[in-house]
Amino acid sequence: MNTTKKIQSALISVFSKEGLEPIIKKLHEQNVIFYSTGGTEEFIKNLGIPVIPVEDVTSYPSILGGRVKTLHPKVFGGILNRQDNETDVQQMQEYNIPQIDLVIVDLYPFEKTVASGASESDIIEKIDIGGISLIRAAAKNFKDTVIVPSVAEYPLLLDLISSQNGATTLENRKLFATKAFHVSSHYDTAIFNYFNTDETIFKTSIADGQVLRYGENPHQKGFFFGDFDAMFKKVNGKELSYNNLLDVDAAVNLISEFKNNEPTFAILKHNNACGLATRKTISEAYNVALACDPTSAFGGVLIANTKIDVATATEINKLFCEVVIAPAYDEAAIGILQERKIELY
Repeated sequence: MNTTKKIQSALISVFSKEGLEPIIKKLHEQNVIFYSTGGTEEFIKNLGIPVIPVEDVTSYPSILGGRVKTLHPKVFGGILNRQDNETDVQQMQEYNIPQIDLVIVDLYPFEKTVASGASESDIIEKIDIGGISLIRAAAKNFKDTVIVPSVAEYPLLLDLISSQNGATTLENRKLFATKAFHVSSHYDTAIFNYFNTDETIFKTSIADGQVLRYGENPHQKGFFFGDFDAMFKKVNGKELSYNNLLDVDAAVNLISEFKNNEPTFAILKHNNACGLATRKTISEAYNVALACDPTSAFGGVLIANTKIDVATATEINKLFCEVVIAPAYDEAAIGILQERKIELY
């Protein structure tokens, strides 16, 4: 059974127009019919390309300050109809519903609006209703419909329609559907977390995991999910491994108990402390911590609760270690530690 389908019509309703122009032009070359609303409709018109307003399809104008534009059976019927279902085909004809093969959406920037410190009323208006509904509908009907759920997927679509002359395979459409449900679930999680005050409920969605050098063992894969750069500033060295991260986590948790103490140094290996000491100077604290178990300290993670100076860096440089963490470094100390290509944070 041939599941390849040619795109003949597209509904486009996006917040970000960046990167949209070449897609519109390529689809126009392929004789695709465009449907659109508001600012996107105006954008397409300004390219000199014909576009049918959604209002002409639904016989309803955009209402309630733009809150309701695409929410109509003639729109969603065009997206959700099953082209191999006889009843669906008959109803499409009976109600004069246009077929929609491609849906391109880019949602209102809810997370960016929250992060900007905007007022609650502005934030509420950035909760996309029509867009998220279009995404879910088109993704559900991936057997017949292509869904492009965000500006991040514009390049993929352009490459696809260019290389396949506007045709898509079932595999292509299912990939886009997967990306669509990722976008919708991430978006809903962000909205929930904005409203949620119940500490017994925890939801998170991390959109971009960091690939690690390897997993727990060299033949395994490893990934980090979270904003590592928000927690640490990398000063020197290669990327962390999975085991490095486990030791870094243990080290930070341990040293946090000595945050306001006199100079304290800890050395960890495989999530266990090889040594820890508090002294008058950080150099002295390091030497005492190392003396606790100098053998196990080899290849470990080192952490201090205060600035690492030249004297301490000179001593650390005598030991092979994977990672050094400190709230600050003397400039000369960084130069010394860089000689050994140690990972500094």
